[in-house]
Amino acid sequence: MASEYILRVENLHKKFGEREVLHGISFNVRKGDTKVFIGPSGTGKSTLLRCINQLTVPDSGQVWLDDDEITGCGQKISTFRQRIGMVFQNFNLFDHLTALQNVEIAPIKVLKMKPAEAGKKAMEELCRVGMQDWADHYPAELSGGQAQRVSIARALAMDPEVILFDEPTSALDPELTREVLEVMKELARGGMTMLVVTHEMGFARSVATEVIFMEGGEIVEQGPPGEILANPKHMRTREFIGKISDQ
Repeated sequence: MASEYILRVENLHKKFGEREVLHGISFNVRKGDTKVFIGPSGTGKSTLLRCINQLTVPDSGQVWLDDDEITGCGQKISTFRQRIGMVFQNFNLFDHLTALQNVEIAPIKVLKMKPAEAGKKAMEELCRVGMQDWADHYPAELSGGQAQRVSIARALAMDPEVILFDEPTSALDPELTREVLEVMKELARGGMTMLVVTHEMGFARSVATEVIFMEGGEIVEQGPPGEILANPKHMRTREFIGKISDQ
């Protein structure tokens, strides 16, 4: 019988040397959810996302996409990564390719799409993020916000079931941050399933279905944004929210 959850994370553990970065992380994601992860730097949020798509291999625990296990899947991981998009903090665009070429390359190389079809798909996704007028520009000719929108289009071009966002606005100034967050808000409203590591409380407040506060590699508290951001129960959550609000 199919699970009601599109993504399940069960008891993930990860150590780097003697330091345990993830200590038994578990949560479930329904289709269309936007889960926002907050917490101090170095508490394992980015490692968690990387463990979900196996860029970092967890020491133990399981990750399931629909009813298929991702963890321990060996060479099948490339198939799962087609279904789980990832948007990185520092864009990770190919400098020698235009915006259009950056978006169409994965459908051509991975999905074996014909170049004309991939180009059409890439342009559709650039339009979706408001970057169609910069299709022929190279990354060096784009602002940080524009480059990040191209990287979002690149993830969308694979028609993923879930997109992981690893602090997508942390390298941007406030004006550029707004344009990226607006794209993400539209994706959330359109039903895209998203896991987002961010310090942008306004984004969490407006579109998150659940906010998850992490510290020390553990989930300390989780719940609806109105509850976690306005009236957290745990002292550490209150302290963190207070510091963020004062900035």
